Amino acid sequence: MNKSMPDATRGSESGLQPESRDNHEPLPAVISSRRIYEGKMLNLRVDEIALTAGRVALREVVEHGGAVVVAAVDQDDYVYLVRQYRHAIGEWLLELPAGCLEPGEKPLLAAQRELREEVGLEAHDWRPLGAFFSSPGFASEELHAFLARDLTGVPQDPDEDEDLIVVRYPLAKLLEGEIGICDGKTLATLLLVERECRKAAKLGR
Repeated sequence: MNKSMPDATRGSESGLQPESRDNHEPLPAVISSRRIYEGKMLNLRVDEIALTAGRVALREVVEHGGAVVVAAVDQDDYVYLVRQYRHAIGEWLLELPAGCLEPGEKPLLAAQRELREEVGLEAHDWRPLGAFFSSPGFASEELHAFLARDLTGVPQDPDEDEDLIVVRYPLAKLLEGEIGICDGKTLATLLLVERECRKAAKLGR
């Protein structure tokens, strides 16, 4: 995953359209804002905002430039995942390949890069599934999900600070919850894949 920190942005070519989001309520005024930490992958700031009835509240915000997540499905309807160590929770997790957007990078290009680097695959059929916020209670990260098909093997090229084990599981078992997945972005993307499969079935694809 790329560790550079782009400016946080909202909305994208793969995300929900503005009219699909509930943006009808007025936004609280920001009284003050100060950045207290700047990192390679994220920043942290503290905002003071004005609520209703004259109330004031502090909000700690993790600024994140966004990321992508890819469900790569082969001709046998198997999905490629990576098992990797997540130090924040002290566990190895099973996840779909994912990574951060580089500054100014389009989500599709980032998805193609991450699939190639982490799994060693290229896809000739790409479908945007939508976008979602990972933890909007405190973080600005927006994840752009893609379905990749018609796969071809290429050399794997993970980042130097990543230890990845590539595995593949039947899509049907993943959708039925038979494989132990506790990573949020993977669960959300599998839900979007299931929705895409239902749409494709109705269209006879």
